[in-house]
Amino acid sequence: MICKALAATGLALGLAAGTTHAAPADEVGGTLKKIREKGVIVLGVRDSAKPFSYLNDKQEYEGYALDICLGIARSVQRRLGLEQMKITMMPVTSSTRIPLIQNGTVDIECGNTTNTAERQNVVQFSPTYYVSGSRLLSKKAAAIQTLADLRGKRLAINSGTTHIKLVSTLNDEQKLGIDIVPSRDTAEGMLLMETGRVAAFMNDDIVLASLAGGSKLKNELVLSKDALSVEPFGLIYRKNDPEFKALVEGNIDGLFTSGDINKLYAKWFQSPTLPGGQNLNWPMSAETRAAIAKVTSSPDPADYAPLPKEQLSAIRKKK
Repeated sequence: MICKALAATGLALGLAAGTTHAAPADEVGGTLKKIREKGVIVLGVRDSAKPFSYLNDKQEYEGYALDICLGIARSVQRRLGLEQMKITMMPVTSSTRIPLIQNGTVDIECGNTTNTAERQNVVQFSPTYYVSGSRLLSKKAAAIQTLADLRGKRLAINSGTTHIKLVSTLNDEQKLGIDIVPSRDTAEGMLLMETGRVAAFMNDDIVLASLAGGSKLKNELVLSKDALSVEPFGLIYRKNDPEFKALVEGNIDGLFTSGDINKLYAKWFQSPTLPGGQNLNWPMSAETRAAIAKVTSSPDPADYAPLPKEQLSAIRKKK
């Protein structure tokens, strides 16, 4: 775990947040009450989910999703009127993130968690801040572009992800005989593919692109062209907590409405911000633009269909 103090005047992230006023001790409950009593907010972070949440060369956590979470932490501190508030960054994996939210260990997870109807039964999702797609990363020599190309071969997929259910279903339907090899995290899945223990690694397209760009084998790797799914990402936190929900949603709505989300996106996806000066050069997709324009926490992929320019303009004017 990594801890740091957030001073009342600190953390100048340049992110928009709604105006908040300090609440008396008896006026808050749920997560906010827990944070006030302990003077600590616990953020769930990932070790290798670039550019959303990862450990940099200095062994410090950073990333796009983490920046959004830090903006929320600043709003929490203002809401509670705390002069000092400690931020604890607790590493989570695809398998542990939801249980650690449910049991109260982690207050909000700052990674790349796909919003699904099934997961909405057990955790609350913030408005979607990025829309990804499932793809395959492999060595060019393997000539893998589709699941059919993996017939009878081994495929690494992170444990506890939506990708396992997707591939398991298609594997059975198409009788492909793919051997799914669960990996603990993206670093392990990448290693399995690089060392030839599996033919490919499946994950979110942007995560795979960042891993490939930072790999010693980058000139030998290829990302599959077509996405196998639509993956809306949201921060997750405990259900049935209306005060914390209102604060999270208000903060993200302000980030979107002000346009500051575009600056944040440019920092992590279109600038040499990642370790080694890596620049993903990854333009914002039409699906992500639609999510930002509508501000939705829907798990339905159909709700992220690209919007016509006229509709995007109309939504922006309403705001």
